[in-house]
Amino acid sequence: MVLPLSLIQSAIDHPMLVELKNGETYNGNLVKCDTWMNIFLKDVICTSKDGDQFWKIPECFVRGSTIKNLRIPDEVIDLVKDEPVKRHQNFKMSRGRGGARVGNRPQPQAAKKPKQGGGGRGGKAKNPTVNN
Repeated sequence: MVLPLSLIQSAIDHPMLVELKNGETYNGNLVKCDTWMNIFLKDVICTSKDGDQFWKIPECFVRGSTIKNLRIPDEVIDLVKDEPVKRHQNFKMSRGRGGARVGNRPQPQAAKKPKQGGGGRGGKAKNPTVNN
């Protein structure tokens, strides 16, 4: 099974066509791609939405959320290594937001006795004295 990001990562230094949601297209060589599918291209030819205007750009950054379609050469598919899909392999190792491990959890403490008097605004004094 080939994952999309591994396919794009293997297309580095190969030409690709990027079509955006607004209709513009970018033809260029892939330099870099990150996990959000942001793409950095070099030697780019940008085509307008209508297809009647062209711009040559030395380098270009495309935000992943604006991409509608990617077209890569067939030879790139042969370069992709089949990656095993990692699903629930070690469930105990995955942690939530806090990052606490099972062995490092704080132990519950015994219930504390409520304090008597003092310590607060207008509370009883610890050693009340009798005023004559």
